[in-house]
Amino acid sequence: MEYLIIIVLLAFSALFSGLTLGLMSWDPQELKRKADGGDADAAELYPIRRDGNFLLTTLLIGNVLVNAVLSIFLGSITTGVIAVVLATVLIVAFGEILPQAAFNRDGIYLGARFAWLVRIFMFILYPIAKPVSWTLDKVLGTELPNVYSKQELMKIIEEHEDAHESEVDEDEERIIKGALTFSDKKVEDIMTPRTVVQAFDADAIIDDALLQEVRDSGLSRFPVFEEDMDSIVGMLYTSQLIGKDNLGARVGNIAFKEVRFILEDASLDDALQMFLKTRKHLSIVKDEFGGMAGVLTLEDVLEEIIRTEIVDERDLHPDMRAFAKQSHSDQ
Repeated sequence: MEYLIIIVLLAFSALFSGLTLGLMSWDPQELKRKADGGDADAAELYPIRRDGNFLLTTLLIGNVLVNAVLSIFLGSITTGVIAVVLATVLIVAFGEILPQAAFNRDGIYLGARFAWLVRIFMFILYPIAKPVSWTLDKVLGTELPNVYSKQELMKIIEEHEDAHESEVDEDEERIIKGALTFSDKKVEDIMTPRTVVQAFDADAIIDDALLQEVRDSGLSRFPVFEEDMDSIVGMLYTSQLIGKDNLGARVGNIAFKEVRFILEDASLDDALQMFLKTRKHLSIVKDEFGGMAGVLTLEDVLEEIIRTEIVDERDLHPDMRAFAKQSHSDQ
């Protein structure tokens, strides 16, 4: 009978030890995310794990009580050094190492299997465990959620993409990392520089040469200026020239007068919000002195997010910034 009791106590010691590691190592918010994603085991454990100090107190008190009783029974079947060695070996090997190794590997799965038993012990030990956990909440405060930095999130994404068990592929990794970092960049980092911006003088007359220039450019929008590029007064759209007899007309007379401006030190996050709000896909970039620094398009921002150049069959130069640098170096 004593041996049977020892085996039962050893099993409970292993259970308490394994549950302590297996459940407390999971952040409540992480369990909630898994539960919201349809993980039934996480949904079973989250209500228990949510009150971390109460759960921890229950498991530790249970473990201490079981190990104390176990030591008494082991002492009843042997004495002296043998009792100490036997108790140490059984508790460490079968009550600590093996269960913690198992729960460390499959904590959610195993924890969900014993969730009903944990609730029973939480009920039984409530008069002792709850006051202790309440004191811990007041002294130490409730648990702080794990909050990852952008760099940590990107490392997690990289590790998931490298793991065979993960559903994250290379394209998704690239896009997610781009989405996490694009708001840290400024408009000046990705804009098309002024030196390669194609624009028209408001006083220019629409003729066959101008129409051919528009066709050859492959662009759909052109800034319109008066006197110089620092004075943008409108925007000429290719669609305004298609199927319409505008020959002989002044560019400034048919250009749309509504122009959007953005500062070169604005964040790409602000630029994206502006594009979405105004439904305009091109903005004139101004420098700190109010002069024209270049142009920014919605496509430029999207390319930064997906980290890939969006190139169509009419693009003469996929990377206008690289083209501007090359043109400057060739001069």
